[in-house]
Amino acid sequence: MKVYLMQHALAYSSEEDQERPLSPAGIDQAKAAAKGIKRLGLTFDLIVTSPKRRAHQTAALIAEGVRFPHSDILTTEAVLPQCQPQELLDLLQKESSLSSVLVVGHMPQLGRLSSQLLQGGEMHFENAGLACFEISSSHSARLEFSLTTQQLAA
Repeated sequence: MKVYLMQHALAYSSEEDQERPLSPAGIDQAKAAAKGIKRLGLTFDLIVTSPKRRAHQTAALIAEGVRFPHSDILTTEAVLPQCQPQELLDLLQKESSLSSVLVVGHMPQLGRLSSQLLQGGEMHFENAGLACFEISSSHSARLEFSLTTQQLAA
């Protein structure tokens, strides 16, 4: 299974808006990421996101850009910032028949998840950047690529 990890696009600060929706720059960022994903020819069997507004908005914009049905986006607390990576890995295990899943979430959870997948080390995630992992049936993972927002938009 290929698992694509994306941190939500730029959002307003909590001082500006408690719900932290995407800022205008974040909306543009997510749309540019969607165009880059489409240009790369990537498709998803499932898009998973956190219930937080900024992540859900990012997932919706990516879904729109790659023609993934918005109604099929799976919203789960397993992608919240404070959740342990194993919660998300357990969810992905239940979907093991799928070949391609996009997870739109938050730091530090995405960092902990990538560290667990790579069996140590740290990865840097930019807002609306994209990392791809190939996860085998033995639960080992290989990082296939990690693209910044600028690389996706190029």
